[in-house]
Amino acid sequence: MANKSAFLIDLDGTLYHGERMVAGADELIRALEERKIPFLFLTNNSSASPETVALRLNKMGIPARPEQVCTSSMAAAAYIAGRKPGASVAVFGEAGLRGAVSAAGLKEFDAGGDRPDVVLQGIDREFSYEKLAQAGRWVLAGAEFVLTNPDLLLPSEGGLMPGAGTLGASIESMTGTKPAVIGKPSPILMNFAFNLLGRSASEVTVIGDNMMTDIKAGADSGCGSLLVLTEEGVTTPHNLERHKQLAGAEPDLVMHSLYEVKEWVLSR
Repeated sequence: MANKSAFLIDLDGTLYHGERMVAGADELIRALEERKIPFLFLTNNSSASPETVALRLNKMGIPARPEQVCTSSMAAAAYIAGRKPGASVAVFGEAGLRGAVSAAGLKEFDAGGDRPDVVLQGIDREFSYEKLAQAGRWVLAGAEFVLTNPDLLLPSEGGLMPGAGTLGASIESMTGTKPAVIGKPSPILMNFAFNLLGRSASEVTVIGDNMMTDIKAGADSGCGSLLVLTEEGVTTPHNLERHKQLAGAEPDLVMHSLYEVKEWVLSR
């Protein structure tokens, strides 16, 4: 991986868990900043804006600027705008998703109309039976179905919660319509991030804790991959082989801490 000169770095489980920073995250990011190595924070989470994500990281002691954050919301809005400029979009999600839709020049759908052009769904912690019914009816009536990310589980301080993919599965089950999936491991988010970095896939390494999203995304998009086995991550030394089989992918590198990742970066 000698030619890899830029990085896409996962957040939850890699740099933090809940409101707690993973050991060494601050030192890794400072090392990248000091050496002016290009990188982006890359997250499937669609709930927060880049400004909110950067603020959260800074509060933990991890230096971050909004322009260094790439979310599935941003990529989803760009995907829709590229296919249907100015489309009307019914948003089933939170502030980060609504902000991305507005920033991309899309129109949030007024429920008083016939149907939206697109049903866009991400994590929505106020999802309900009524929302499921409405989203499903619109998709059945011909609206395109776009899902920000396929994550079935969302880590939280209180334990695992349903992720955007779990909510999306209910809409898919009701309608028989598979969504266009934006987030990792889809190449849609990865290609969007490559463009933001101004780098080709061959120049980039994705760093993350999840074989099924981060590492598979690297394999499917043609970039390098570095799996970090932190205590807070999805993949551990105990489940690594099973997760490799489930993902159908192999990481280029495996490291056991962010301190080890930092030393590897500094040695290059």
